[in-house]
Amino acid sequence: MSMFRRSKTPISPATAALWLLMAPLLQVGCGPAKPPEDLEAGRLSPVATMTGGSDEGFALALGPRPFDFPRDHGPHPEFRSEWWYFVGHLETPPGATGEPRRFGYQLTFFRQALVPEAPVRASSWASRDLYMGHFALSDIDGERFFSAERFARGAVGLAGAEVPAAGNPWRVWIEDWQGLSTGDTALFPLQLVATDGDQKLDITLRDEKPPVFQGEDGYSRKGPEEGAASMYYSYTRLAAAGEVTIGGERFEVEGSGWLDREWSTSGLDPDQVGWDWLALQLSDGHDLMVYQIRKSDGSVEPSSHGSLVAADGSYRILELEDFELEPLATWTSPDGPTYPSGWRLRVPSAELDLTVEPLLADQELDLTFRYWEGAVGVTGRSGGAEVNGRGYVELVGYGEEPGRASLGR
Repeated sequence: MSMFRRSKTPISPATAALWLLMAPLLQVGCGPAKPPEDLEAGRLSPVATMTGGSDEGFALALGPRPFDFPRDHGPHPEFRSEWWYFVGHLETPPGATGEPRRFGYQLTFFRQALVPEAPVRASSWASRDLYMGHFALSDIDGERFFSAERFARGAVGLAGAEVPAAGNPWRVWIEDWQGLSTGDTALFPLQLVATDGDQKLDITLRDEKPPVFQGEDGYSRKGPEEGAASMYYSYTRLAAAGEVTIGGERFEVEGSGWLDREWSTSGLDPDQVGWDWLALQLSDGHDLMVYQIRKSDGSVEPSSHGSLVAADGSYRILELEDFELEPLATWTSPDGPTYPSGWRLRVPSAELDLTVEPLLADQELDLTFRYWEGAVGVTGRSGGAEVNGRGYVELVGYGEEPGRASLGR
């Protein structure tokens, strides 16, 4: 199997300098600021960035509150972290020459505040925010996987996020990677564009269902402590159309998408070591999201939860006791951790019994942060009838020491 992968070279001096600036937020415990231990190895622990660092001066997610659209599609600088997360499946349309070609895609924009308030400085390069982007393509039928990353400060137009308003459409960007609304005040339709070498994604997304407010009306708890939560909403079914270029070969495509939006300040507790997150779109019109935060003693955080969305967009929230997630196999990275690879997912109250399998075994993003994020296929039964589907799975914190975990959720 041929693979496109990010070369495993040491982290660049420019990127290292940016993370050195973030060291007070990244380190666990007290003491002088220093770069994370795994910086020299060319990667950071996703989990370590969420365990430690003071919350002082930042807002906390303390309970449900009304969402304000389109304002909440834009940035929330009062919180320390947030992300705009797009994944989905694409394929060449019916009637195209040859067998349909299938692809998965991920484009995620992360914002991390370095300090609660930006100091007054004369330089236009001064910024309180660091932006990171992850871009990945899964060439399912070509058996290739590609991933890339970018970092930029939120200054001099290098990166940022804008609230949609009249004459000022929604936008989030890192250099020429961007999500951009094509209207004035609505989020959709929106265009996603990212290019790295011979790989490119250029698609337009349109919403097919209203937003889902995860957890308690969008207040998603991650642990028992006050503020251990995020504000979290999703668009679980988007229509997608555009083009994909991989290995220099261009394809017209159409398919589906999923958008997750979260913002928070508090990270993971020291005994929380990572998570498994699944987002599935089923052929009967249902969409299903579940996640489990793993603890160092092998148990699952009780506040882990999910949602089940009907074909008409109505939904109900799933508590941990409402679903069962059983790993079926494993896959070991050539020079890294072992991940679960295949799951049985049951929601007894909805008569859902699903088998979820990766469409490529190796969809590991071996970048500055290392985690598995990839396209999956679904088979099984829903309400007594056969069903199939597709989705995305994110696996974070595998192969790390207890008390160290990653990027979001």
